[in-house]
Amino acid sequence: MKTIKNTILLLALSLGAVSCNQYLDINENPNAAHIEDITPAFVFPGAASEIHRIQTAGDGSMMHYGSLMANNWGSNVYAFSGFFSREFNLSTVDASFYSGIWSTIYFQSANLKLIEEYPNADHKQDYYVAMAKILKAFYMQYIVDLYGDAPYSDAFGRGLNTKPKYDDDKEIYKALINDIDNGIALINAGNIDAISPGGTDVIFGGNMTNWKAFANTIKLRMLLRMSNVTGDMATFRDAKLATLPSSTAAYITQNVVVNPGYSNATAEKMNPFLAAYRISATALIPQAYNQITASEHIALALNGNRFGSVQPYSSNPIYTKFNNITDPRSTRLFTAINYQGFPQVKGVRQGASSGDPGAPLDVTTVSKFGTGTFAGSTTVTSNAQLISAGNARGGMIMSLAEAKFLQAEAALRYPSLFSGGSARFEEGIDASGVWLGANMATYKTQIATREGLGWTGSNTQILESIMTQKWLALANVSPIESFLDFLRTGYPATPMPVGASVANKPYRLMYPITEFSANSENVPNITSAQLFVKNQYTPFWNQN
Repeated sequence: MKTIKNTILLLALSLGAVSCNQYLDINENPNAAHIEDITPAFVFPGAASEIHRIQTAGDGSMMHYGSLMANNWGSNVYAFSGFFSREFNLSTVDASFYSGIWSTIYFQSANLKLIEEYPNADHKQDYYVAMAKILKAFYMQYIVDLYGDAPYSDAFGRGLNTKPKYDDDKEIYKALINDIDNGIALINAGNIDAISPGGTDVIFGGNMTNWKAFANTIKLRMLLRMSNVTGDMATFRDAKLATLPSSTAAYITQNVVVNPGYSNATAEKMNPFLAAYRISATALIPQAYNQITASEHIALALNGNRFGSVQPYSSNPIYTKFNNITDPRSTRLFTAINYQGFPQVKGVRQGASSGDPGAPLDVTTVSKFGTGTFAGSTTVTSNAQLISAGNARGGMIMSLAEAKFLQAEAALRYPSLFSGGSARFEEGIDASGVWLGANMATYKTQIATREGLGWTGSNTQILESIMTQKWLALANVSPIESFLDFLRTGYPATPMPVGASVANKPYRLMYPITEFSANSENVPNITSAQLFVKNQYTPFWNQN
């Protein structure tokens, strides 16, 4: 596990708090150090750790949003009422809905931008600049994917520009890919005077080969996100795809995790994912653990379409492809409930109330987060061991499973540039099993000839298989990617919640209220209704 000195960590974390007004607030704390004078070694650990929180930690995070929109989670209606009502009804997707995604990414991206702009004529900061460019591109991609047009070229001026213009989202994508290329170039240059980040790199411990692999993987993801675009952006996509390496060794070969030295010393030093959903530093169980259950939708997929619904087997074609294939990750992702002699994941249909179909009263015990989600294959028999294991594994930024499924999709779509799709597909399943502590060998054999689950059938059916397996692999890991893939490909089929006020999931989020109040001259004035139809405000890669 990577560790850094407490003084560095505390200063880096406090810097993240000080600079949370990077482009919206002209005020600067007179008692704080001038952030322009603080070296990248002090800035990077806090920025990397804090920006990750919005990806994974608690209410308002991308973990929450992705898990609910991808239909991974339900609500424990036997103990709580009204929980997730906004996400299930979708009638109030407004400027307050998941607004923390926008603010946190911008605030911490501004800190990463400070690293890029730090005086570096002597090239001593080259590796820090490369790391900042690559990590900023990773997170700023989500601003485009979830909002479309956004401030970028003017966004990080702090007090110099409190009302930045909005850039075309296509141009932001190009700029981010250019940043990735520039980051790789700095690493390749290997300037003799460049400082090795060492332990202040709380992601790869200063390993620049791993940073290049991460950069290539992000770039591949961005280009695949553009799989349906036409015109100039298709030309741009194809040109950039042709520059990507085809070797699997050029992409990440391990999970990308952040770990600044997570411990149970204080609540703030805990792995935020563990503390938000399973157990606190003082061994208290967070309310989310009792409120959140598996959804009926994912329960049916994990159980082999057995139980988890009002009849032993659902006849819905969404689920029949899963018949009799019990996923070994099921009781690693969620707790097992013994029902009619079968240990299963017991889920609740999204939007259902107690006693409704999908929330039957015959089994009121529901599946919550499983140990494998936090501890993987580590055996834990006490709260102390669970806390230790969860802190040691760090916070997931990008999983190896996701990288393998990206390569599988690339091989399917662009066979002249990439190969080995079926092998990468199976490696993605295996990587998911390793992260959760499940052996996937038998499962891979069972799905091999199952259309929509294995690498078999037409290209359309194989694409469905990739997206279905990726959805399962990223459950409780990086579900926002599954939702974005669903918007892009339509796979896997995802039912709407009971009582939803609209016919489909939103194609984007609303700009936060801070934009309408502080940057009203530039923010596009869109309505909530426009979030649910494809139009000029939809992220560019999903307008067709």
